[in-house]
Amino acid sequence: MTFRETASAAIILALGLGGCTSMNTSRAQIVKNPQHCVDQTVQIYFEAESAELTHEGRQVLAAAAAQSRPCKVAGVEVLGLADAVGAPDANLELSKRRAQSVTAALAAAGLPAAEFKVQAIGDVGATTPGGNSRPLRRRADVVLHLQPS
Repeated sequence: MTFRETASAAIILALGLGGCTSMNTSRAQIVKNPQHCVDQTVQIYFEAESAELTHEGRQVLAAAAAQSRPCKVAGVEVLGLADAVGAPDANLELSKRRAQSVTAALAAAGLPAAEFKVQAIGDVGATTPGGNSRPLRRRADVVLHLQPS
């Protein structure tokens, strides 16, 4: 290779590498890393007439608690629900126990300290205006309000 060919190759290589650097900067301006501390919503389902967490429910809560550890937990909302089967008073009590089970499991899973808002509505809203049962009402809805620490 002649001196001129070597110099041309070096210039092309330098320009090419310089372009890669500017490409990374441009990419960083366009593509944002996902935020890890955004609110999370999970639903925990229960067996009929039960407030005992299932294995799957415990796994979902443990995963939510683990994902929230690097964040500041600004608050947690837990809403217990029940289906329309049974007496309204019994359904309200069942939905309270479901919300309490979820709250205890979150604390046991290591969720950072936070203010909890725990509510239960029993079977309110469990039927349509036409009297049909709404599906999937044996659950607790959980919202973790997360902020960067």
